[in-house]
Amino acid sequence: MGEAPAEIDEMLMFLPGASGDAALWKPVADGLAHPGRRRLLSWPGFCGAPPDPSVRGLDDLVQRVVAELTSPAVLFAQSMGGIIALRAALAVPELVRGLVLAVTSGGIDVRRLGAVDWRANFAKHNPQAPRWFLDASDDLTKELPRLNAPALLLWGDADALSPVAVGRRLAELIPRPALVIIPGGTHDLVSERAEDVLPHIEQHLRLWRRARGA
Repeated sequence: MGEAPAEIDEMLMFLPGASGDAALWKPVADGLAHPGRRRLLSWPGFCGAPPDPSVRGLDDLVQRVVAELTSPAVLFAQSMGGIIALRAALAVPELVRGLVLAVTSGGIDVRRLGAVDWRANFAKHNPQAPRWFLDASDDLTKELPRLNAPALLLWGDADALSPVAVGRRLAELIPRPALVIIPGGTHDLVSERAEDVLPHIEQHLRLWRRARGA
């Protein structure tokens, strides 16, 4: 009896942004041919999810993601979730085989790159959102060059919250990047334009598996 393909044991973990909405990535998760099990995370206290008193800061969310990595995984992250995915990949490089980062809005100085500050408006319409998340300002500029995992960067050219300049700057800092720009794509790129991003994700998952000899 032959061994199971390596990708079957590979988990696909999906991280939301500030909304904490686990369903954001569902069109992509459902559309991928990759046979690995899916794990769609939500953030405690966000988007109607029950709060968890033990989660008091970004460090706790990173630890929660790392604890979920019981097998090798590809991390998918949207917007502010990208900070958490990057920090998890830096913390446990042996478990993160790849990153798919969509419209990341933190980890570097995005305002200097022309990003509109979304936090005040988001807080107004989402009063339950923890302030510590909205105020997070992690600067990963010096750490990103030691990232081992290859990263697919998905951006839309109609996104004011994380303009293409942010994706280009991340591509300069990350050792193994691939930047894809979707014409007309907004900050809701992965849910609104899943059919456009899916072929790019499939291609890179295949490339990464070949590079590992899987």
